Amino acid sequence: MQITHLVTHSGGFHADELLSSVILTRLHPQAEIIRTRDAAWITPGEGKVIYDVGRDYDAEQRIFDHHQKDAPLRDDEQPYSSFGLIWKHFGADYLRALDVPEEQIDSIHGSFDRGFVLPVDLMDNGALSPSEAGPMLTGLTLPVLLESLKPVFDDTAPEADDMAFADALQIARALVEAQIRRKAAKRRAEAQVMAAIEAAGESRVLELPQGMPFRSAVDAAGADHLLFVVTPRGEDWTLGGIRKNSDGFEQRADLPAAWAGLTDAALEEASGVPGAKFCHNGRFIAVASSREAVMKMAELAVAEAEAEQQTGAA
Repeated sequence: MQITHLVTHSGGFHADELLSSVILTRLHPQAEIIRTRDAAWITPGEGKVIYDVGRDYDAEQRIFDHHQKDAPLRDDEQPYSSFGLIWKHFGADYLRALDVPEEQIDSIHGSFDRGFVLPVDLMDNGALSPSEAGPMLTGLTLPVLLESLKPVFDDTAPEADDMAFADALQIARALVEAQIRRKAAKRRAEAQVMAAIEAAGESRVLELPQGMPFRSAVDAAGADHLLFVVTPRGEDWTLGGIRKNSDGFEQRADLPAAWAGLTDAALEEASGVPGAKFCHNGRFIAVASSREAVMKMAELAVAEAEAEQQTGAA
């Protein structure tokens, strides 16, 4: 069967679906990448590979998501991201497409999985923070990655070094300039977040006009009472937690455990909120179809968090 469309979610991108796209576009160079959350697109069908969206994992149907309640796990119980799932099922063919000798495919597939794919999986699932990764991420630091673009030892073409340098320069420039843009944007966001904190008063919920970096401004304002952040996202609204520090994944408060991994009708039933659409297994973000629905979810999340805090204090 010819694959004509590679389907992943729209909105902000993460390392797992981006790296999955690297694998899939090598194998299916004529396929079109579709970034969407439209139900028709993210339903399995002829000619599609669906990844990091769709709330299901079924290799035969070519759908590879990891956000559902019964999310796929490795043999050692560590979680997959979409990248891990795509590598599991397509990694060997990808290596063949790169002309790796057949007798080396199994060993290289396993080595790359342990040293490159697994850290991405763990970080995407909140199971590993950069500050705790240590040796696991040694090979993924920026200097090491950039130097890995140098020619291999037996590429003796006279122009090999210069060509590799030119290719690496484009990647390095993109990374440096992205960092500068993000730092400038962070300064712009701080003013908006400070205004929103003032408007929130003693509320436990910070409402922002759009997704933006907010934690540093929350810290600077000393707004320790805030537990959750609400923002619009397209036609939907999101409810997210606030991390305790920039280097870890622990939050000031988690979303209710009863919501974890649920979607649509199941989440509406568990929360009692019409319009509740999704809650991540990690309980750090939920989605609703309207502001009214997301604010009701926020109210319930705050109530449960405060009750847990009181129980812990007692």
